[in-house]
Amino acid sequence: MAVVSSSIVTRNMAEFAKQTGNVYMSVSAISKRANQISVKLKEELNSKLAEFATTVDNLEEVFENREQIEISKYYERLPKPTNLAIEEFLEGKVYLRTPDDETQEASF
Repeated sequence: MAVVSSSIVTRNMAEFAKQTGNVYMSVSAISKRANQISVKLKEELNSKLAEFATTVDNLEEVFENREQIEISKYYERLPKPTNLAIEEFLEGKVYLRTPDDETQEASF
């Protein structure tokens, strides 16, 4: 993953509109990409936590699993999916395809 600042950054909205010509389309593309990243990270986290899961169903005993805690802390320190999606969009790594484009390409 690229190094992404986790602090608050003031953004120039014209930069978002350059790629699509519309700020709202850009924000929509960024939000969809952020959702994709979020789902991927959630699946990774759950699979790693499942490796260290205990199968004890006793509610009275609570086990503290160091490995699970360390994995959770690692994922908490990662940049947020929205920040990653914004950086990917501004670097031109996000490809936006609309239904209108597909119908125009098919008619040629």
